[in-house]
Amino acid sequence: MLADDSGYRIAICTGCVFASLMSAIVQCRKNAMVHEVSRTPPQAVALPSIWAREQRPLTLGLLLVISGAAFESLAVATTLPAIIRELGGLNLYGWAFSAFMLANLLGITLAGAEADRDGPARPLALGGSIFILGLLIVGLAPAILVVIAGRAVQGFGAGMLSSVVYVSIGRGYPEELKPRMLAMTSTAWVVPGLVGPALAGIISDTVGWRWVFLGLIPLVLLGMLMAYPGLRHLANAHRAARDWRTVGQALALAAGVGMALAALSTSSLVLASVLGIAGIAIAAPPLRQLVPAGTLRAKAGLPAAIATHGLLNLAFFGVDAFVPLAITNGRGQSATVAGLALTAATICWTAGSWVQAHFAARQSRRLVASVGLALIGVGIVGSAAALSPATPLMLALVAWGVAGLGMGLAFSTMSLVVLETAPAGQEGAASSALQLANTLGVALGAGLGGAIIGNAEQGGVSISGLVTHDLLMLGVTGLALFVAQRLPARQAADHVVH
Repeated sequence: MLADDSGYRIAICTGCVFASLMSAIVQCRKNAMVHEVSRTPPQAVALPSIWAREQRPLTLGLLLVISGAAFESLAVATTLPAIIRELGGLNLYGWAFSAFMLANLLGITLAGAEADRDGPARPLALGGSIFILGLLIVGLAPAILVVIAGRAVQGFGAGMLSSVVYVSIGRGYPEELKPRMLAMTSTAWVVPGLVGPALAGIISDTVGWRWVFLGLIPLVLLGMLMAYPGLRHLANAHRAARDWRTVGQALALAAGVGMALAALSTSSLVLASVLGIAGIAIAAPPLRQLVPAGTLRAKAGLPAAIATHGLLNLAFFGVDAFVPLAITNGRGQSATVAGLALTAATICWTAGSWVQAHFAARQSRRLVASVGLALIGVGIVGSAAALSPATPLMLALVAWGVAGLGMGLAFSTMSLVVLETAPAGQEGAASSALQLANTLGVALGAGLGGAIIGNAEQGGVSISGLVTHDLLMLGVTGLALFVAQRLPARQAADHVVH
């Protein structure tokens, strides 16, 4: 338990969230009143709104579901050190992230196809139910292996939800409202991004880490119940046959990567060799099918963008997953302080995205991505240096904020390069490959870190293990910087003309 000011801090943080939500509601009500007052019958026609009576339940439902998934995604890194302290299993730390991401890959693949075939209502209900089940499993888990299993269940459900939400917007709103609703889905990450890690740390330090997961169940359940009625009539009139090939490829890829990560965690050289070779053999063929040709050798253009994106996510999230562990177990600070480092990264990531948008028309994609990767490298160095007791703890927060700024520059730039270099009519496939690189990067980064830190364990968190992993991720950042030199060197306008 924290000192007496814990209740004061949690009350302020909760009040900030409540105030933000109330402000949004009041603003929406004001907008609605403006539309009512500004109508001049009989010529004028009321402007359509995502908050109109017929759209309001669906809008609120989808936003609640997104907010619940976003809060869990951003809060788990803050909470995991407390879970390890209570249940043990430091050597399995990385699997809490890797299991989520690998299952997420399957959920995205399966739900997208089902939503196209049968409409978004049932996949949304199923995905939300599975996500809630995962929250319940983790919240009641008696052992670390149960936590990992629950995280896998959460990942599968979250993957389904992320795919179905976009289909729901595409079919549930008229054309003029789709851009506005897409903007709202991005906004639904703002409050969880700003207060999620810190609030999770406060909850973990006061009432216990289990309530970080159990407390989200009513939010997601309410969102499902509100959204489902508005989606029931959106089923396709003509159902296409299920395409199991893509699902099979995703399953083989997830299984292969999982086996390769398991090889890193075993102490038996023979078993590690068997798992590693088998995992690579299983994962390589579907990976080549699911990414553009030339990605694995970083061919200039679109393949290099996909490859850089994967390395970018591997390096950043490979460290990000362990920043709270370094601050809490390595420096002896509270989960609340650890959450502040992740919040700093989130805020600076957003700032980096806006800076990237400002320079997009004047600077080459290669330059912006390179600057972003360099900042991530600086952040990793600072994060490693902050492990020393002689270094001010504030360096960890500042350093990871710098890394977040770099991520905002590089991540958004990679997305733009993919859209600009994708062949006409293949933008969807290129975007799917980008998402795949993102997922695999996070899974591999967390898995490698868990293996390195777990193997270096000496009755607790090994500082040498954390430093070794940071140095490895710094090397990955350098490789990403090298591959990024194969991105377009021209400005966006020049590239479009070409």
